[in-house]
Amino acid sequence: MSRNSCLSLFPRERERERARDDSNFFSFYVLLSTNCKLSVRYNFVLFGLTLQSERSRAKSFFSPHRSFNMIVNVFVALFVLYFTAGSGTTEYDQYDDFVEEDYGPQLDYQHPNWCHSPGLTNGEVTCRSPRGPAFRSTLGTRCEMSCDRGYRLLGRTSIQCLANRRWSGTAYCRKVRCHLLQLIPHGRYTCTQGFVVDSRCDFTCDPGYRIAGQHSRTCQRSGSWSDAQPECEDTDPPKIKCPPSRLKAAEPGKLTATVTWNPPTATDTADKSLNVILVGQEPGTDFEEGASIIQYKVYDQARNRAACKFIVRVEVRRCPVLAAPQRGFLTCSSDGNNYGATCEHHCERGYERRGPSSRVCQFDRSWEGSLVECVPMEIKSDVRTLSDLLNQFYEKRRLLIVSAPNISDPDYQLQNTMIQKSDCGLDLRRVTVIELWGSPPGETGRIKEGLLSSEAIQGLRQVFKISRFHFSMLLLDELGLDRERFITPQASHELFYYIDSFLLDEEERGRLELQRDFCG
Repeated sequence: MSRNSCLSLFPRERERERARDDSNFFSFYVLLSTNCKLSVRYNFVLFGLTLQSERSRAKSFFSPHRSFNMIVNVFVALFVLYFTAGSGTTEYDQYDDFVEEDYGPQLDYQHPNWCHSPGLTNGEVTCRSPRGPAFRSTLGTRCEMSCDRGYRLLGRTSIQCLANRRWSGTAYCRKVRCHLLQLIPHGRYTCTQGFVVDSRCDFTCDPGYRIAGQHSRTCQRSGSWSDAQPECEDTDPPKIKCPPSRLKAAEPGKLTATVTWNPPTATDTADKSLNVILVGQEPGTDFEEGASIIQYKVYDQARNRAACKFIVRVEVRRCPVLAAPQRGFLTCSSDGNNYGATCEHHCERGYERRGPSSRVCQFDRSWEGSLVECVPMEIKSDVRTLSDLLNQFYEKRRLLIVSAPNISDPDYQLQNTMIQKSDCGLDLRRVTVIELWGSPPGETGRIKEGLLSSEAIQGLRQVFKISRFHFSMLLLDELGLDRERFITPQASHELFYYIDSFLLDEEERGRLELQRDFCG
């Protein structure tokens, strides 16, 4: 039996472990020594080494009920070993003299296919053989491995045919792929061959955008993309449309007009929400006469700008300039002759108006009413009734009635002096003075130089309850109503203060302010 056949009797590791635990442990070694042509010394060495290695485990599995079987097995093993030693088995003096037969292959450098022919899918194998370029698989041949373009070599770059008829290593070519390209906002790309080497991906942008950077990227042999990832920039400005220009007439009595419009809205290919900026006057406000430019601007997030503008024109319709009547003057509202302006006619002292008191500028640029004249004022003092007397002043002038017991009354004398000095101011305030003094039958009444009839005097005293026995003054408004009574003489400024505060309206006070220097 050969040594290899003999050694094959050794059970596997798990079987050896199991053999140590049962009572046939030593029978194994007996079988080994009887079938293998080994020396007694080798048997004892093998057996001794085994016993030494198992000494510790023997302590754990020797028990009273196993001890007898174990002793029997030991003696049997020793007996077999003794007789085996004398059975003519060759004995070697040294354990190291054991010779193992060498069954390795004989090297043959002339064999043309010592190793299998090397191959590399998607690659190329370049071999150099000791026997020349025509041989690729002889012993000692060295081959260089390289991959086609687009493939990466994994494994050995160089292999050699060894004595064991195998190559010294392996290699294979794996396809090189670049990573998946991310989509760019507002854009897309298309690739010629996907994501393999030499594939080119071309980038395009949505309408209103343009490429910022390279328009294409190529998958390189290293597995990376050329250049940097491009971006799509917004180049399309927003779109905005303004309302049409407009013309509007100024409002009546004003030089301005309220103009309204709907603010424009803007759109953009990229941004949904845009901020529209007004440059100019807000809609719904008063615009002055002339042209006003209204502009709207809008920017998107990329700072692209768009703008539009329109014109708001306000026209003030005007009438021809109205001339003041002779011996009179005008007071006009607003700008004097614009649409809706009102001009009032006034006559100088001693003259009265003939025609309408005021005229208004119409939308058709003409004045309302007829021409106005100032003619000498004619007061008929000799009328027989009170109504005929008062009708001459109704809605035209105010009356200041001064009454005294007689013409020599000191209060009357004092008041008469102050009235004469303030005659111009009273006329500006449209106040006519009526004087009464004495008792019947010599009772007297007058307006300036014109004497009143006894019927008119009697009517004044009865209607307004004016006493004949003491000094008094009575102030009537334009409607003939009793507005104030005075029992003592009044200075001109005191009298004017009362008239200005309680009898004049706003227009009269404004006109009086303009004519304050008229009386000197």
